[in-house]
Amino acid sequence: MLNLLQMLVSKSSSLLQQLPVQLKLLAVFLVLLYKWYSFRISSVPPSPRKLPVMGNLHQISIYPHRSLEALAQIHSPLMLLHFGSKPVLIVSSAEAASQILKTHDLSFSDRPKTAFFKKLLYNFKDVAMAPYGEYWRRMKSICVLNLLSSSRVRSFRYVREEETESMINIIKQSCTLSSSASSTSSVLNLTELFLKLTNDVICRVALGRKYSDRGEGRGRTFMELSGEFMELLARINIGDYIPWLAWYTRLNGLDAKLDSLAKRFDEFLDMVVQEHIDSSKGSEGDEDAGQKDLVDILLSVQKEDTVGIPIDRVSIKAIILDMFVGGTNTTFTILEWAMSELLKHPSIMEKLKNEVRRIVGDKKGMITEEDLVEMNYLKAVIKETLRLHPPVPLLMPRIATKNAKINGYNIMSGTLVLVNAWQIGRDPKSYNEPEEFIPERFLNNVIDYKGNDGFQFIPFGAGRRSCPGIQFAMAVQEIALANLVHNFDWILPDGARGEDLDMTENPSLNRNYPLQALAIQYSC
Repeated sequence: MLNLLQMLVSKSSSLLQQLPVQLKLLAVFLVLLYKWYSFRISSVPPSPRKLPVMGNLHQISIYPHRSLEALAQIHSPLMLLHFGSKPVLIVSSAEAASQILKTHDLSFSDRPKTAFFKKLLYNFKDVAMAPYGEYWRRMKSICVLNLLSSSRVRSFRYVREEETESMINIIKQSCTLSSSASSTSSVLNLTELFLKLTNDVICRVALGRKYSDRGEGRGRTFMELSGEFMELLARINIGDYIPWLAWYTRLNGLDAKLDSLAKRFDEFLDMVVQEHIDSSKGSEGDEDAGQKDLVDILLSVQKEDTVGIPIDRVSIKAIILDMFVGGTNTTFTILEWAMSELLKHPSIMEKLKNEVRRIVGDKKGMITEEDLVEMNYLKAVIKETLRLHPPVPLLMPRIATKNAKINGYNIMSGTLVLVNAWQIGRDPKSYNEPEEFIPERFLNNVIDYKGNDGFQFIPFGAGRRSCPGIQFAMAVQEIALANLVHNFDWILPDGARGEDLDMTENPSLNRNYPLQALAIQYSC
């Protein structure tokens, strides 16, 4: 038998050697094609049926995270869709997210190039959407070391405390010193107050001043631009997925809106950078020039940097835009939803008030950041808010740079990847009563904001491309929320009860209706 096999092998080799070179190359090509095709069609994630041309785009509503949750419930927490001709991997479980964001993080660290981010983020010269590579590593290093380090975040403590006090004083003016609801004044629009607080803090930290101090109204203008940014971000650009339909964005006005918004952003940022350049020329050698803002720091890096990839003016504007839009939206959204949940759940509001007032004792006036250290329930309230209301429910998109195997499925290079952090935070496998607001679930455990505990809590992403501004966002949340419950008791207007509060969201992921409440000043 062995001799027979040896003879067959010998004859096969002899025949192969007699074949023309062209046929040999064809045979190799067919084998490679077969392997590629087998990889592509075998062991792919479950997928709903798709339409010609459109793929699964018709199944995505103006609330993509909710549409994708519904599809994942039917098919799988690891699901393959097609947006036009583009394969899109939808990740909706902590286990699958850990594969993408940790095990195969390097293979999924690149970003897709979309028309929206190309126009608004200076052709991807920011940090959030820059292609993975040397430029991105250089810009992220600058941000982490110079802008978002622990020491830098602490250095802006006085800004957070001053702007929080300004907000508290506005609220005090609207109510009398009383513990009865009958003494409250007009209804407060908390949504507007929180947006102003966030905008003013980030303007001072990033740009050096609020830009509304001199009556120019530019701070409000930039705040409105940020709102437009988030509204347009929620829209699907059909040209990104079906290139031959790119003309449609000109027809429906999306192209014009993007161009207009990019132009207005650039004009504002160019003015800010030039003001800082002119100011630095006039204060050279002045060591008492005061606290440097983020633009000052970036200009210093630009001037002193002689090694590596240089940082130019366009890069500076792109990074400022990242910090401002990302910081404003994240911080404002969390604060608005946290206060909404507290008003909806009076017993939780009471428990938080008791903790804050117990820790500060008879202290009157403002709570400082030193008082926050032991406020564990406050931190749990913010984490629970982020679980139910992540500011970016679908984490910033990634794209596969090489073939990978995820949970036994073959994922092709070039596949777009969307991680549904909103659904992961509501997974009954990870949380009991996942739809309920229960801050206690975050007490006495080690779950942090970076997905390091099973990836069931990833409001800011994880891995190389996670959000670097977590510390800054949380610092604003804690000081603001603690002072709101320390200085005031809160009720809904017109005698409404917590269960009556409308909690619907708009496509920008903020509340669909402004949050309104009555404040009763607390007298300790």
